[in-house]
Amino acid sequence: MRPPAGPAALRPLLDEVLTALAAVAEDRGGPIPAGRPDVITGLVRDALAAPPGPDALARLTRLLAGYAADPADPACAAHLHCPPLAVAAAADLAVSALNPSQDSWDQAPAATALETALLAELAALAGLPATAAGVLTSGGSESNLMGLMLARDRAFPGAELHGLPAGARPRILASAAAHFSVQRAAAVLGLGELAVRSVPVDRTLRMDGRALADTLADTVRRGETPIAVVATAGTTDTGAIDPLHRAADLAAQYGAWLHVDAAYDGGALLSDRLAPLLDGIGRADSLALDWHKLGWQPAAAGIFLVRRADTYAPLARRAVYLNPADDEEAGYPSLLGLSLRTTRRPDAFKLAVTLAVLGRSGLGALVDACHRLARYAAEAVAAEPELELHCPPVLTTVVFRHRPRSADPARLDRLNAELRRELLRTGRAVVGRTELPGDGPGRVRLKLTLLNPHTAPADVDAVLAAVLAAGRRAEESHSG
Repeated sequence: MRPPAGPAALRPLLDEVLTALAAVAEDRGGPIPAGRPDVITGLVRDALAAPPGPDALARLTRLLAGYAADPADPACAAHLHCPPLAVAAAADLAVSALNPSQDSWDQAPAATALETALLAELAALAGLPATAAGVLTSGGSESNLMGLMLARDRAFPGAELHGLPAGARPRILASAAAHFSVQRAAAVLGLGELAVRSVPVDRTLRMDGRALADTLADTVRRGETPIAVVATAGTTDTGAIDPLHRAADLAAQYGAWLHVDAAYDGGALLSDRLAPLLDGIGRADSLALDWHKLGWQPAAAGIFLVRRADTYAPLARRAVYLNPADDEEAGYPSLLGLSLRTTRRPDAFKLAVTLAVLGRSGLGALVDACHRLARYAAEAVAAEPELELHCPPVLTTVVFRHRPRSADPARLDRLNAELRRELLRTGRAVVGRTELPGDGPGRVRLKLTLLNPHTAPADVDAVLAAVLAAGRRAEESHSG
């Protein structure tokens, strides 16, 4: 008798995984396992050294889940790490089981058509014209790389960058709070990280529009070429949105490409109430969105869009074994020239299923719920004398710190860093840590990134109480 294949083989294995996940969620008892990293490393090493056997799937699933940071737990609130919707995870399973690849039509007929249709819908949602095109990516880092690559190739088509005269050196302008992937992309593209000029930000980490104008003018005065302006629509720490219209006006004035990194706050497009925060985003030449943040999709669900499909020309490739010209002429389309990757899974499917089940309004309601929760958390922080709110939340992130009245700035930094690590060691809460731009002590802050729409105000109160208790213990240990 032949062993079962396809769905028949998958069903009992799924039962094993789901049973293990359910059991471990109860056993862990918190958002993250208590214990130090070296202990968990030892447990993983031992589990991998066990002899092969039919119990390996359930055993290793219990290990993975038991020592995971669970984004569905209300006290897991450090990062842009969402609890995925069950329907999206189930849709992702279908993709994994079928294993299509988007690099040729004959590997993914329906998925090719589906991605194209979904991207047209999302481009319209962002206010881009009908000439737009795009692709699913691994996330904002890849999308930022693609946007800056197209900006470079538009400014210097076919040029060898090492042969450019000094006065033509390309420059990218981005805020001091822009994602680190902008510098990384500049390095990968052969421009060097120093090609990125940093534009000052205000207290909320929003780019200063006047400073952008001054930096662009100074770049040209130095004989350099501003090839791109990167506007951030949702800084990682505060969710700040750069002045999009001002950035678009200045980019157009200087002939620069406008790339908008909306990997975080792009989720506001789903909400009627919050979408106006992104007014001007439709003026971008290229745009990054991540639905594995405020879209509740399993990673990866990044989206890269360009205003005009013809700007994709530098990526066009012809591989006779994937997209021969006569196939395309006969009506068999290829997505190969839209991505930096060749083999690529159809990550659009889970998002298409989610939209088909919940609609934009259903997802928008989840965005609104997280925004309300962030406003509640900010008010709770502001009302507590031992906590200090950095700035009002833009979308779902609250930046603050524990501040005993007697502590100097350097000591405050140590206290906040230590209390966060204590919460991790005890498994009580996963709270973010960041540092404000600038120099010197006093810049360390804690961060709640609230992406669980089912978290209640009482859950936020419990996390803040845990922060206060850990902070007081840290302060006592220093004063003693």
